[in-house]
Amino acid sequence: MTPQRLLITGAAGEVGSALRSLLREHLQGQFPVIRLTDNRDLGEAQPGEEPMPADLTDFDAVLNVMQGVDAVIHLGGIADEDTYANISKVNMDGTYHVLEAARQAGVKRIAFASSIHTVGFYPRSETISPTVPVRPDTYYGVSKVLGEALGRMYWERYGLEFVGVRICSFQPRPKDRRHLSTWLSPRDASQLFARAVTTPDVGFLVVAGISGNTRRWMSSEGWDVLGYAPQDDAESFAAEVEHLHGDENDITEQRQGGVFVNSAYVGRARK
Repeated sequence: MTPQRLLITGAAGEVGSALRSLLREHLQGQFPVIRLTDNRDLGEAQPGEEPMPADLTDFDAVLNVMQGVDAVIHLGGIADEDTYANISKVNMDGTYHVLEAARQAGVKRIAFASSIHTVGFYPRSETISPTVPVRPDTYYGVSKVLGEALGRMYWERYGLEFVGVRICSFQPRPKDRRHLSTWLSPRDASQLFARAVTTPDVGFLVVAGISGNTRRWMSSEGWDVLGYAPQDDAESFAAEVEHLHGDENDITEQRQGGVFVNSAYVGRARK
């Protein structure tokens, strides 16, 4: 499978902005055109980029940017907790719009930015595989559970291949002790998403979106299917960040979702 035009939703966001340049390096010659969409400023287009602004809540706009696309990296949405109304409109309905527009446009593959927050209430003492029952910690986590479930249905019902990447902590470098387990480096994220849209015959697959961290809480199940071989390990930063953590007796230091498992955490809803 060699897509000719790749669509990246949420291309103006943190992950999307980083992947724009890195994907060009990873996939030289495989993606002659990378179409970028967001409802924010996409900045100056680089060679091979095709900016097409759209809002995920507008199905007709999403269907328009989906035309002529072979594969999609779906990063768009609210990347934090928010009110249920906002999360459902942008993340849940928006993801449905992406999958349904992809189906109608004849797209072959979706790589979906899922999250550790689909399983955020699991203890840090457990190693989590992609097949354990979900334990979402927020409305945001629920929206990612829904995205994976939609992906499963669109594969089973329509043959639209789907790879869910449960991003844990996408950062330039680890910032605290939790990140020693959850870090996903930019270059590993680029490799992982590149393989998620180019590896043949994956059907439906969910994988952990982390680097090769020595202390990881998520299993590497499915990485072999994609041929993903992470280059980075957060352990390299242990001396700098191991002392940076909260109260050991607090639930946010005991569960994998971190601060998201705190019942008082409302993320963007506080604004």
